[in-house]
Amino acid sequence: MPLIEIKTLINADIQTCFDISRDIDFHKASLKHSNEKAIAGKTSGLIELDEWVTWEAKHFGITQQLTSKITEFDSPNYFVDEMVSGAFKSFKHQHIFQQKKTHTLMIDKFYFESPFGILGRLANVIFLKRYMTNLLSTRNRFLKQKSESD
Repeated sequence: MPLIEIKTLINADIQTCFDISRDIDFHKASLKHSNEKAIAGKTSGLIELDEWVTWEAKHFGITQQLTSKITEFDSPNYFVDEMVSGAFKSFKHQHIFQQKKTHTLMIDKFYFESPFGILGRLANVIFLKRYMTNLLSTRNRFLKQKSESD
């Protein structure tokens, strides 16, 4: 199962970073380029343990829906969202936050498995891992900017 790991150092307190990271409205704004919107479940505000959201977005020119659920939650240090249904065979996204004096180290660990067996694994190598890394990096840049300006 491929892993994408991104570390982002943010000049803000851990609680601010944690809360912005799980804010549905912020998520929509940070991925505006894919016309991402929450269409079912928790559609606004801060998502909590055992809550779920269905996202609709356009990726690779195709409108897709993906439902994820918060399966682990330890404020303000850690939460996990996992795919319930969607285009992936599976994914698990760990959001880890560590206070470092006046900064917060945010670590994203995104594990994913593509459908379609060997064709899916080939897609991972050719473009999917790079695409998902860029998507997460874009979101993290917005999160850093928002956290540091609050």
